[in-house]
Order: sequence, then C-alpha cells, then structure tokens
Amino acid sequence: MNEWWKGAVIYQIYPRSFFDSNNDGVGDLPGIVDKLDYVARLGVDGIWLSPFFTSPMRDFGYDVADYRSVDPVFGTLADFDTLLARAHELGLKVIIDQVYSHTSDRHPWFQQSRASRQGDKADWYVWADAKADGTPPNNWLSMFGGSAWSWDTQRRQYYLHNFLAEQPDLNFHNPAVQDAILDVARFWLDRGVDGFRLDVANYYFHDSALRDNPPTGTRNHARPYHFQQQIHNRSRPETLDFVARLRAVLDRYDGRMTVAEIASASPIARSIEYTQGRGRLHTA
Repeated sequence: MNEWWKGAVIYQIYPRSFFDSNNDGVGDLPGIVDKLDYVARLGVDGIWLSPFFTSPMRDFGYDVADYRSVDPVFGTLADFDTLLARAHELGLKVIIDQVYSHTSDRHPWFQQSRASRQGDKADWYVWADAKADGTPPNNWLSMFGGSAWSWDTQRRQYYLHNFLAEQPDLNFHNPAVQDAILDVARFWLDRGVDGFRLDVANYYFHDSALRDNPPTGTRNHARPYHFQQQIHNRSRPETLDFVARLRAVLDRYDGRMTVAEIASASPIARSIEYTQGRGRLHTA
C-alpha cells in the first residue's frame, strides 16, 4: 500500500481568497492552477482544497447544494480536472473536502424531502413532529447556537441541523442515503483525487430514539452547547459501520486516503476509535 500521507506536508487552499484569475474579486480554480508552481516550490507534498462545490455559501461552502458540480464562481469541472492534472504533473497530491453530515437546504434532496412525507426522499433527512406544546422534539443544541431543530412550514415538522438552519442533517439511518454518499465519493475518486478531508465525520448518525442529551453537571462553560454531553447527536456507534463502508470504497483505489475532522470532548480518544484497526479511516 502506498501510504504517502504519513509525514506528508499539506498546504490548505481556500479557493475564494487564494488567487483571482479573471479579476471578478473572487478566487477561482484557474487561479489555483496559475499558482501551483509556486506551491510546489515550497516543498509541500500536496494541497487540501476547501469546498468548491455549488453552494449558497451560508457557511463558506460547507453547505453543499450539489456534490458533483463546481460552483460557477470558482469555475467548472473541466477547470478542476485541469487543476488535478497539473498538480499531479508537479508531484502534488490533491485532497478535497467532503461534507457528508449535512447538505444545503437548497440541495434538491432536501427540497424533495420537505415537499412530501411520502416521497422517495421523505426519509433522507431527520424529521420529527413537535411536542404537544409545539416545541422541538428534544433538547439538542446547534453547534452554532440555539436549538438544533427548525420548524419547516411546508412539511409541518421539525428537521435536525447540528450546525446552521440552512444545513439540514442527512439521515444516515436510511441505507439509500449511505449509498448516495458513497456514489459521491466514487465520483471524485474516479476523477483522480488522492484523498478526502471528511468534515465533522462523527456527526453522520443520530440517536434514532431522539433522546435528550444529559447535562455535563458543570457550569463553567462559555457556550450553552457545552452544558450538554453530546452523546445522542454525535459519535454514535453506527457511524463506525458507515466508516467501514467508506474505507472499503477507498481501498479499491490505490494510494487514496481520508483525514477526518472529529469534534469531541475527548478528541484524541475519539480519533483513535475512528482510525485504529481494520475498516477505519486512515487518519484524523
């Protein structure tokens, strides 16, 4: 196995602010291509591209509206292919962000899911009825503040969002969702990317019983979010089963890797759990 990532130096590129090739005020993929020789001369082993997918940009591109397209502000898929080819010519590996926990509320999947409780995408997101008094189904909090639940006037149910209200959580308990996400991974691997940086990888699953998170028992926290033990809305044991499926996909391609972002009160222990042994991620 080609474990090139061990000890590799990776240069992160945020496309919007890196280099603007057409003077429209926004960095773009052709601009990155223009500067790849400079990046290679720094002596790094690869680049990590922050999200460049089609997005309303409510969270800097981490609210994806189409997993398989480049946002026009950054260029085209052809521009991405050019970038990838040039990077490889220079001996640079290319890692791209993959945001699987949630999508944009503009994603067609969510638009279909909110439209009907009986459609084929009805169960692709995490929906729940209000309590008898109209309040959210449990006490889960958003990482960005407030309840992790927002009321949808069209479907007349609450939907889960561990981050912004514009970032509804996918329902990974649905096998069709898992299959769709693995197809997204294959799409980019087939194009030749060398690895994935997995955004908030321990947020894929939630407690299907929607149990309240218990309190931490301490009060010296700067943010309400940290008054709860985040045991039912993240780091669920089912996540490791999906991780094994994702790793199996990666293993069919030579020299590909994953690096996971893990949000946890015990980040080292949780990272070990996600990377140690067969069927786990490469690094975190």
